[in-house]
Amino acid sequence: MIAEPWHTLLIVGLSIAAVVLLVLKVKLQPFVALLLVALCTGLAFGGDPQAVIAAVRKGTGEALGFVAVVIGLGAVLGGLLEASGGVRAIALRLLGAFGEKRIPWALTAIGIIVGVPLFFDVAFIILAPLIATLAVRAERRVVFFALPVLAGLMTMHALVPPHPGPVAVAELLHTDYGLLAFYGLVCGIPAAILAGPVFARLAHGRPGWGDTLPPPMLDEGAPQTDPIGFWPALAAMLVPLGLILAAAVAGQALAAGPVKQALLFIGHPFTALILTVLCVAAWLRFRVDAPLPVISDIMTRALGPAGVMVLVVGAGAAYKEVLIESGAGQQVTAAVAAAQVSVPVFAFLLAAFVRVAQGSATVAMVTAAGLASPLIAAAGLSPGRIALVTVVIGAGATVASHVNDTGFWLVKQYLGLSEAQTFRSWTLCATIAGAAIFAVALLLWPFA
Repeated sequence: MIAEPWHTLLIVGLSIAAVVLLVLKVKLQPFVALLLVALCTGLAFGGDPQAVIAAVRKGTGEALGFVAVVIGLGAVLGGLLEASGGVRAIALRLLGAFGEKRIPWALTAIGIIVGVPLFFDVAFIILAPLIATLAVRAERRVVFFALPVLAGLMTMHALVPPHPGPVAVAELLHTDYGLLAFYGLVCGIPAAILAGPVFARLAHGRPGWGDTLPPPMLDEGAPQTDPIGFWPALAAMLVPLGLILAAAVAGQALAAGPVKQALLFIGHPFTALILTVLCVAAWLRFRVDAPLPVISDIMTRALGPAGVMVLVVGAGAAYKEVLIESGAGQQVTAAVAAAQVSVPVFAFLLAAFVRVAQGSATVAMVTAAGLASPLIAAAGLSPGRIALVTVVIGAGATVASHVNDTGFWLVKQYLGLSEAQTFRSWTLCATIAGAAIFAVALLLWPFA
């Protein structure tokens, strides 16, 4: 749309500032603010009005085609487990087994383990009711328990196959997958610990991190059923995770055939969540003897907050798509490429700038890898150093999650935080994780 890189940087900066100002100061609803800024940003880049509208439609449609279904089904599953006391039973068992002081460490491990096979948003949506209930039972702010899980999930999402970002970068840079998995875990686990339980322990008591009120998904006015029990509730948490993990293993390990196709089908997040919701509903009806109208009412009420989440995430995706279509990412990378820096620093800065400009971690990783690959090829790096470059690209794509990142709005809505609280907790958590990954990778660089 426009060619001057500094004009691009100026427009991107002003658009981000406009979203922050409209949401934090003017108190405009984020859905409206994001759509308004998306449209104005596209026009400011000189785009044809119809092309700007098309970009908004594309971004919203692509995000909601997956996210809306997962959010809706996750909300229904969480509502059923909350109304039946299942989430409370799991929370009490965890608190009793580990003690409040060690719970964040257990949640970090859960985030890392679950984050290997599952997409960030799917895993977070499945685990969100457990996080919220732990916070309520322990009478602590929800971010104290959320950040350890989020840190584990986001580091694995950015560093470890089979996630699309690291896989795409590995293909572009011809990275050895075994070395990538090794260095991804070596760099990612310390980063998850630092950005999760350590950061939560040090910072959650400060002002501006929210209160101990339950997040919006815990609707105290919702109808209740008799207790479902610990083991059925735990199974409901683990079944969708297990099915999705089975599909991931089948996709890599099994030859083409009916068994593989069946596992891929039932292990898709849509199918896994639908089957789990149906199983929980059947258990409540036939084992707990909950009336069908009560079960239906619980499901319907659970979808209320999900509707707001879906719209905000969709608007954030529309804003992101306008920035992508404008060529802002390419202009930012051109500005970074003009600097004379070492390969890992160059790759990190490149991914970080694109991440800040357009929001998507995966897009930032692919863009940075595509532009850095000629430099990496010319440098004649060892396989270990190529794997570390892949890791630092993931680190750069992790930092500074803000208003143009759909993950920012997903975390905000699900945890019941204000925008300012999300900046102080989630954005700082993501930035600490990215910086820590980068630091560990630089320490390992001389030995790779």
